[in-house]
Amino acid sequence: FWSWSLPTYFTSTFHNHSWVHLSSGWLGQVQTHRWNSSSGAFIFLYPWSRGNISNKEWLDLERMYQAYFLEHQRFYISQLMFKDPFDLQIATGCELHSGKGFLGLKQVAIQGSDFMSFQNKTWSPSPEGGRKAQKACNILNLNKVLIHMVHRLLSDTCPRFTLALLDAGKVYLQHQVKPEAWLSSSPSPGPGHLLLVCHVSGFYPKPVWVMWMRGEQEQQGTQRGDILPNADGTWYLQATLDVAAGEAAGLACRVKHSSLGGQDLVLHWAPQSALGLILLAVIVALAFLTGLGFWFRKRW
Repeated sequence: FWSWSLPTYFTSTFHNHSWVHLSSGWLGQVQTHRWNSSSGAFIFLYPWSRGNISNKEWLDLERMYQAYFLEHQRFYISQLMFKDPFDLQIATGCELHSGKGFLGLKQVAIQGSDFMSFQNKTWSPSPEGGRKAQKACNILNLNKVLIHMVHRLLSDTCPRFTLALLDAGKVYLQHQVKPEAWLSSSPSPGPGHLLLVCHVSGFYPKPVWVMWMRGEQEQQGTQRGDILPNADGTWYLQATLDVAAGEAAGLACRVKHSSLGGQDLVLHWAPQSALGLILLAVIVALAFLTGLGFWFRKRW
């Protein structure tokens, strides 16, 4: 199973009787477009973000978005009577599934909670939306022109644009960067415990699997942080494990990533006491060799 998606995220805030619109377009996990609501134009974030698409088609899509903004302003204020202020979030997109073709979906949220969705030419209310969501769906399902427009966007326009962007950006989208990893520790809030930290950085694409292991046994106490962006477009993640200080020996951090070609990255935890002894031995050896060198030089 694999999928590529071309979702468009549209957020509008109605405050002090005026709207503020934000919109962005994504191909998978890569942001490809921004929307300038003042000029009504798309901003292309990469040279290949235009895809193999004519200027006329882009202009048609920009006009449709402008009409879309105006329609939402009228509908949610005049017909649903939402009060100032409120936030409206809409995700519109399609996914290409191997063996299944494209599946399109449009989702609407109000104040961060699911409100309604559109699929298979029908608007359906979300349980969290209550009576207003039911009313909105009843009204929208009677608007055959709008249903046709949204269905065409999901079943025709979105798939064509997705394939065009995949073709134009395949060199960028298929590149991979191997992760780098290192270990550290810090005192845990619990007495006599250590917080082991596995740092994984510099990898692309974003999907990654990181787990603390003892032999082949996954440590269920592993806590993964958010995958955060680096300035160069790669990603960073850290996974932590809270253990008793005497039980840290024998643990290892295992990293799986598509760039590694099936060869997992495994870092074994070395107890701090052993590391200290190794460091002390190296310092003593260097001091002895330095002193010996000075002695030979003086004799010579």
